[in-house]
Amino acid sequence: MILAGTRDSAEDEMKSVPLTAYARNASGRNAVKRLRSGGRVPTVIYGTKRAAQTLELDERDLEKVMSHSASENILVDLAVDGDAGATRLALVQDVQHDPLTGKVLHVDFHEVDPNEKVTVTVPLETVGLPIGVKNGGVLEHVLFKIKVRALPADLPLVLEVDVTNLDLGKVIHLGEIPVPAGVEVIGDKKVPVIAVAEPRSEAEEAAAEAAATPATAEVEMIKEKKGEEGAPEAGKKPEKAGEKAEKTDKAEKPEKAAKPEKK
Repeated sequence: MILAGTRDSAEDEMKSVPLTAYARNASGRNAVKRLRSGGRVPTVIYGTKRAAQTLELDERDLEKVMSHSASENILVDLAVDGDAGATRLALVQDVQHDPLTGKVLHVDFHEVDPNEKVTVTVPLETVGLPIGVKNGGVLEHVLFKIKVRALPADLPLVLEVDVTNLDLGKVIHLGEIPVPAGVEVIGDKKVPVIAVAEPRSEAEEAAAEAAATPATAEVEMIKEKKGEEGAPEAGKKPEKAGEKAEKTDKAEKPEKAAKPEKK
């Protein structure tokens, strides 16, 4: 029997965190540089019902939100300073980092409707030691993340799979992973996600090792040394004048006809 399970706690559901943004009017490379040097991060919020809006965030506020998040999916209640309108529920869609310092350079938000389902990628974790591993098998974690679809308030931070009863040769497929109510798994339900492989025999290990080691064949390398026409070969004494002509004459001179044998 394959036993799989997920965390059943409200703490593991994605909760929106408040974040304040500020209107941004300046644009261009130099303006963005001045913005960053002043401790602000340029951002854009996209929405299907409203036009995209360029904003800026306080670098410290953004770092606080990102560092305290237990998931790569961050849901925020974005309020724009000076705007009396309601906050905008949004998911962090893309974060650009400086490759050298790691500082956040730019953030894209995607506004979501609290009453409409969205699709995100959620990390997958295993819980327990499989029976098959105790019997010498190897736990194979094929997928570490899966796509799910749910309302923003129902999105899970992480999904756990209890693999305690997973025996040798058994597999948990995508369709066998239970999810919280209101959450739908996206993808081919027959795709293997977690498995316990049979231990390989010594012969199989040796065959695998031999296959991984490239065969070395002895190859005879023939080096041909090319010299200029008429130049003597290395290590060979030059022919004296007249020797070449003499050899040529001997080579070209036909052999004498053989004398007939005497009876």
